[in-house]
Amino acid sequence: MNISAIIPVKTFSKAKSRLDLPSDVKTELCKLMFDEVLSTLSTSPKINKIVVVSKDEDALSISKKYNAVTIVDKNESGVNNAVAQADKYLVENNFNASIVFPQDIPFMKSQDIDFLLKFLSYPTCSLVVPSRKFDGTNALLRMPIDLMETHYDEDSYKIHLETAKSKTPNWSLVFVRRIMMDIDTNDDLEYCMSQNEKPNVCEKISKLL
Repeated sequence: MNISAIIPVKTFSKAKSRLDLPSDVKTELCKLMFDEVLSTLSTSPKINKIVVVSKDEDALSISKKYNAVTIVDKNESGVNNAVAQADKYLVENNFNASIVFPQDIPFMKSQDIDFLLKFLSYPTCSLVVPSRKFDGTNALLRMPIDLMETHYDEDSYKIHLETAKSKTPNWSLVFVRRIMMDIDTNDDLEYCMSQNEKPNVCEKISKLL
């Protein structure tokens, strides 16, 4: 079973428009979060390959530290197009399943991925982890890779769940607390820091702020 993680990465300087922070701080925060997500995925024995799709040179450079496959998203035409580019690579290279993760869930741990994969069923499957506020999808597993197209930025977790139901009997909405902890707003940042799930990451973020 070959499982890949897909991370679509928006150009850091254009990301996190809802965070009320200086632009240089937001950029550094994006780099920090992305690096931590990569670090977590690289230590998971369940993830065979990481695929990063981005136009951002810093993101592509950070990815290489973790031996990730990098796909240059020249037009940066949105998350769904970025995932589709990764899908093409994974299908061509005979991967069985993929999990799409965002770049802003730095408090995820490798055991969270193990827990999610306990719900994996054969031969087809889709697992959806919503965001903490139930306004997005923080993990989307699809088996096979091309089971369904993605629908990010469209009240995505509900659409992903309904689409999954139409494609396979093996679908689940899975609640994994640390995967659900994304950072889009100052309230998200305050909440995540208060949980102190990864003290070393909290310390790095505090130094940035």
